[in-house]
Amino acid sequence: MVNWLTSLPAVVLVVCGLVLALLVAALARIGVRALVPVEERDRVPQIAPPLMPTLGAAFAIFAALSLASEAGYLRAAEGLVSDEAAAASRLAWAATSPRVQSEPIHAALLDYLQTTRAKEWEGTAAASGTDTATARAIARLERSVRAEAARPEVGTPAGTELVVSLDGVTSSRRARVAAASRDVPALYVVTLVVSGLALIVNSGALVFRCSLRTSLLVVGIASVVGLSLALLFALSAPWSGAFIVSGHPLDAVVGDLKSGFFNGGP
Repeated sequence: MVNWLTSLPAVVLVVCGLVLALLVAALARIGVRALVPVEERDRVPQIAPPLMPTLGAAFAIFAALSLASEAGYLRAAEGLVSDEAAAASRLAWAATSPRVQSEPIHAALLDYLQTTRAKEWEGTAAASGTDTATARAIARLERSVRAEAARPEVGTPAGTELVVSLDGVTSSRRARVAAASRDVPALYVVTLVVSGLALIVNSGALVFRCSLRTSLLVVGIASVVGLSLALLFALSAPWSGAFIVSGHPLDAVVGDLKSGFFNGGP
């Protein structure tokens, strides 16, 4: 359920969050009138107001911690992509060492990066790392680099640099796949949702005797809760959610390979 929510587009999350929050507020107002006996309704204004600061503080703390954590996770995901692009760039430069035939390595690296962006960047393929086309591309890159590094005329320093640079690319990929497979703990989400709904219900109980126009004051609280939940789900899946982590660093390396930048081209 949580994975399905995180995979929804941002617009859908915002609309659903607002609709759910406002619906809960309306049902809370109606529910108090329907469920609380007439002789006990005078006690509702005595019970609900003292609970507002506690419920508000609880939701604020949970929301702040959750959103900060997920925003940090998104920044970490972007850092992993930058590291992978840097490793690919190092390999491309290592392939230009003297006596190294750079064309096969650059061609294999270009194929790997393009296949990764096309086949292994979003959804389940990003989390599993088992895409067949990407596996073939990285196997071709491994063979090209190791075959070139093993040539006697290349020499030990250049060969070692090639292999180390290749290991940097594969290690960065493994780190990206591991990060993409991370799921948001269900209890983590349930706690935040329950605290938000409790705050809305308590707000609705405060205005159960007020006119409909006055009751609209609860819309502000409900909107904040709904938007906070929508933002949480949007941030929680950088490779399958509303905010897909940018692949621009890898695209920049692809552009440099195509333009011949690593070979001294324009």
